[in-house]
Amino acid sequence: MMAPSTDENDDVLLAARYGDLDDVREYVNKHGSDSLSLIRDENDNTILHMASGNGHLDVLDYLLPLVPSSLLAAQNSSKSNALHWAALNKHLSVVQKLVEYPDGPGIDLIDIKNNAGHTPLGEAELAEWDEGATWLVKMMNLEEGNPEKESIGDEVIDTPQAIEVEIQDADGQIAKMTIGEKPSKST
Repeated sequence: MMAPSTDENDDVLLAARYGDLDDVREYVNKHGSDSLSLIRDENDNTILHMASGNGHLDVLDYLLPLVPSSLLAAQNSSKSNALHWAALNKHLSVVQKLVEYPDGPGIDLIDIKNNAGHTPLGEAELAEWDEGATWLVKMMNLEEGNPEKESIGDEVIDTPQAIEVEIQDADGQIAKMTIGEKPSKST
């Protein structure tokens, strides 16, 4: 296979950005998939940044089996990964795909901070995207073990609990959210 030119690499990044799956496939058919993980734009964005930040789940579905799973955690010049971009732009199906991808880093992606000190969850909060922030919090391991289960003897009892989350941004603003059922108050 022929090595891709700089222009062809730029074109496949743009194809991923604009959701042109046919052009991405054509690139892979012509050059193979090995170079996909090496391509970066002037800000170190990867092909996954482009597809994820613009909500192109079909392109992401095509690319994920072709690139090393380490590319999911690859950070650009601002230290943001593809999950930061998907969260910032409110693409729930893409956020879910990135976190749940079987060969990927999984929930560890949620903890990666960019240069601004924001995690993907923080980006979702700053974008005022409650649906995505709620989903990310539900995926996180907030405590060791399972805090929603209490053991009494040999019996395991589910106890619904509310989880309160506070996130402080770089400007000192605090966002609060409650997830789950609130415990009933006895009078």
